[in-house]
Amino acid sequence: MKETAETGKRTLEEVRDDFIGQWGAFGSQWGISRTMAQIHALLMTGPDSMSTDEVMEKLSISRGNAHTNLKELVSWGLVRITARKGERKEFFEAEKDVWKIFTIILRERQRREIDPALELLRNCQEETKHISGVGAEAFRKQVKELENFVGFARNVGSKVDKLSYGPAMKLAAKLLS
Repeated sequence: MKETAETGKRTLEEVRDDFIGQWGAFGSQWGISRTMAQIHALLMTGPDSMSTDEVMEKLSISRGNAHTNLKELVSWGLVRITARKGERKEFFEAEKDVWKIFTIILRERQRREIDPALELLRNCQEETKHISGVGAEAFRKQVKELENFVGFARNVGSKVDKLSYGPAMKLAAKLLS
């Protein structure tokens, strides 16, 4: 870790660079690409929108990698395309409201992970309903319990998604007290 000569403290840019790197590592653990998470962190913590070229330069990534991940972030709703007067290129700006970021990610993860899991569990039950025997009954029972739990988690997520920040925090405080 670098320190400035005069104060012995790191600069904002150094701390921000570390944050971007760590956010990328978290992204890998959350099931998204490291680069997608780093771009999100870069845009989320920056004061201004950035062009693809600026993102490429700051993160030392290829145009294709930057373009693909920026478009994916736009499709998630975490980043929006903006225009600057007199400029022909696209600029990208991240959502900065933390509650909105949370609900967008929650909704997207439900769509990409929870919904397919529910479909798998329902299909397993449907495809085995004609099979008899102790093993088949145990399998269907376990799959049904999983479906009930995943369905419950999805319903909770859907309810949280509809709440605004204030009421959500009050509900969380009630549940945790």
